[in-house]
Amino acid sequence: MKTNRNQPEAFNRRKFLKGVTLTLGTTILGLPLLSMSQKSAESSVAAENESEQTGAQKRKLGIALVGLGQYSANQLAPALQETENCYLAGIVTGTPSKAQAWKTKYNIPAKNIYNYENFDEIAQNKDIDIVYVVLPNAMHAEYTIRAAKAKKHVICEKPMATTVADAQRMLDACRQNNVQLAIGYRLHFEPFHRRVMELGQKQVYGKVQQIEARNSGDQTNGSLDIWRLNKKLAGGGPLMDLGIYCVQGAIYTMGTTPVAVTAKFGEVTKPSYFYDVEQSISWQMEFENGVVATCNSSYADDENVLSSKAEKGWWKLSPSYAYEGKKGETSEGPMNLPNIYEQVKQMDSQAESFRRNKPSIVPGEMGLRDMKILMAIYESAKAGGKRVPIN
Repeated sequence: MKTNRNQPEAFNRRKFLKGVTLTLGTTILGLPLLSMSQKSAESSVAAENESEQTGAQKRKLGIALVGLGQYSANQLAPALQETENCYLAGIVTGTPSKAQAWKTKYNIPAKNIYNYENFDEIAQNKDIDIVYVVLPNAMHAEYTIRAAKAKKHVICEKPMATTVADAQRMLDACRQNNVQLAIGYRLHFEPFHRRVMELGQKQVYGKVQQIEARNSGDQTNGSLDIWRLNKKLAGGGPLMDLGIYCVQGAIYTMGTTPVAVTAKFGEVTKPSYFYDVEQSISWQMEFENGVVATCNSSYADDENVLSSKAEKGWWKLSPSYAYEGKKGETSEGPMNLPNIYEQVKQMDSQAESFRRNKPSIVPGEMGLRDMKILMAIYESAKAGGKRVPIN
């Protein structure tokens, strides 16, 4: 049922470029990581007295998927058939054939089907409570802001945007319109990565001493015409798409934000693919206590690891970031944890936090923080490995 998002996908640039807006705004500091020591949204939900809910509060929230590419088709839509707190209420697509196919497959009412031109009419649709933006990265800002103005809560796929300024505009729009914004950081909701958070932040094996994170997926076996190889749409190459998981993994292992980064681009061995975005990039993230996370991401290799060494032990996830098949071990033996349909857990948890007006455990502020780190990594690599502080 599930497929790997890293596989190449066909892309019509003209259709998507029509909707791209990259207006810049001002920036402010993002909020730090929500650590395991803070009360999570899930714990808050469990602590609430369910008997106080009204029938209206208990109803499933309607989600509209904006963009019907592979991730929506192969992961999110099937997951929404299993969720308890939300359901697939609507779709937004620029392709009439997709609209008809999805309408038939998922029994979506015609009134809940939109295109990119009439999207703003979603404001009048009471069936739709949440808009999930699943578009090329450069389009995240426009459709998050338009959804916020329509008074809909937003889940935005990672990375949050392609610039820090756009990420800030997205946050501002959601705040101004009194709606919530969460980022599609699915790994915060699944057992293996939650165990990593616990091991690192609670110092189960003592203080963390070093971290290694590698996430790569080969994009060189298919079409050149995919949006991930188009810098204007993607904002960059594997760092934006895959490396962000490494950034996230290092941060939630530590429970703190890095203070500086150094980075360098890898050699371009396949220039026909990588004339616009980097083929690979490696970087180090420095934390206040001297811990260094060594990271790498590439579009010409296949790697999938998150590991840490501590004073009294170690742990490793591999595969770490894939949708399924995760495996983990520690210095004491295997992690006997289940592989779950993490998009189900992610969307159920996010819908519940929206319904209760509780902060998400993966809020827009986290996405803004990560955008600042990604941009610092690029700044360092472009400057030949200069140390760049995270402000």
